[in-house]
Amino acid sequence: MIAQQRKNIKVGLNVAIVLKEDQQSGKLTCGIVQKILTNSAIHPHGIKVMLESGEVGRVQQIIKD
Repeated sequence: MIAQQRKNIKVGLNVAIVLKEDQQSGKLTCGIVQKILTNSAIHPHGIKVMLESGEVGRVQQIIKD
């Protein structure tokens, strides 16, 4: 539920996202949030973000350092 709420996602946060092409397999990609792309407060599939690497996907986990 944490990754589904926009208020919990901040620029600079270390997260694991699922890319569109990896949705079937569920493969996660880790990186640092560069930009938050979802405007709504909650999204059932996760908040869409762009990582510093340029990859775009939905947040599945917030990674604690």
